[in-house]
Amino acid sequence: MPHERLLIVDDERDMLEGLRRVLSYELAEVEIETTPHALEALRRVRQTPVDLLLLDIRMPEMDGLELLEALKREDPWLTVVMMTGHGTIEMAVEAMKSGAYDFITKPFETEDLVRVLRKALERNRLIRENLNLRLRVPQAGGFQGFVGQSLPMRRLYAAMDSIARTDYTVLIRGESGTGKELAARAIHVLSKRGKRPLFTLNCPAIPEHLLESELFGHKRGAFTGADRDQAGLFEEADGGTLLLDEIGDIPVSLQTKLLRVLQEREVRPLGSAKSRKVDVRIIASTNRNLEEGIRDRSFREDLYYRLNVVSLTTPPLRDLREDIPLLVNHYTRLACSELGLSPKRFSAEALDDLVKRPWPGNVRELQNLIRRVVMFAPESQIRLPELMALDGGPENGQGQAGMLPPASLDGEVEQYKDAKERMLSQFTRSYVTELLESTGGNVTRAADISGLGRASFQKIMRRMGIRSEDYKPES
Repeated sequence: MPHERLLIVDDERDMLEGLRRVLSYELAEVEIETTPHALEALRRVRQTPVDLLLLDIRMPEMDGLELLEALKREDPWLTVVMMTGHGTIEMAVEAMKSGAYDFITKPFETEDLVRVLRKALERNRLIRENLNLRLRVPQAGGFQGFVGQSLPMRRLYAAMDSIARTDYTVLIRGESGTGKELAARAIHVLSKRGKRPLFTLNCPAIPEHLLESELFGHKRGAFTGADRDQAGLFEEADGGTLLLDEIGDIPVSLQTKLLRVLQEREVRPLGSAKSRKVDVRIIASTNRNLEEGIRDRSFREDLYYRLNVVSLTTPPLRDLREDIPLLVNHYTRLACSELGLSPKRFSAEALDDLVKRPWPGNVRELQNLIRRVVMFAPESQIRLPELMALDGGPENGQGQAGMLPPASLDGEVEQYKDAKERMLSQFTRSYVTELLESTGGNVTRAADISGLGRASFQKIMRRMGIRSEDYKPES
């Protein structure tokens, strides 16, 4: 087994030598490297993968937070432990918000340091194992789309990998927006049927009178409008996988016929006197309580047990709070790419607000919110006031009239570009004037509160025709 690599970065050479000597003994299986230069550390990470980085916060060339940000751009999954003195614990906490795994305070006991580093190395191994598992999956599917390294997500990855090794029927349960279809796709692609098609049927989206034909096919003349033979999804999916999405909504009248197909592994098209064998793996998903459906007779108990051979539950976002920063960064990059925008990111305060939200719509709600906010945010960093001002829509029930492009007098909807410019202009003017009012026209203080430089803040003021004199108290 190849040695893991630990890179230690600290501008104090005596500290580096002491750590190298001690850790070479305590972590004999780990290759220890050191450097007093931040830029050298960045160069090494670019050249050769590092398993763990032990990084000092206070350094003259580039402070630890700047280096952490640069390193995360090179390798978002890099595991970093920060070293800090007693006076910079707040900076260490900020570093963890920016992606550091843990921090340890100087002076530290060797035993404490080794314990933290062993936990960090274990975390790195788990992340790399999951990433390696993803690499076994073609780009078209598999775990692509899943983001997260929390314990519930690691358990989900392991369960999907295990289930994929079998050919059992699977029932995927979970709330709306938790990635049930992604899980089904991962199981299919990782399975021995992975090179065959995955067919999906959204059960509630098909009218009841057409659903039977969609599933089992029909012969010409079987019903009005059936002017030719048509194969159903079971036949088309022969040798592959069929996902019955939201199976809890399938009509009772069709459940008996579906049960027969699962039992006999054969289908009979509408209007046909012959059945034919099919080899199809069934994956069903639902956000409904099927046990309750059995009690009120809206779902057959025998069908439930035929489907529930293996069960998988996708966790809700409220159970994955430690993964929310990863999800936010992922969907922010995705939204910027979709919209053709320069990279944007959420401030620590805005990110903290997102982590604390209840998210009843789960990951889908989070992704939709990020798309809206990224679309209208005027600066590269999205701060909490901007998030609160731009947030709105059906997911959280707040809604803001100003977020929607109004119809013009002739009934035509305002063009996207014009609506976006108008919204940005309204937000910017409101944001700047409120700050100036709260600071009594003090531009320096207003710029500091906003997180912008004074020059940038003044540039916005000039563009909007806003004068600080108008907000200073009368003498």
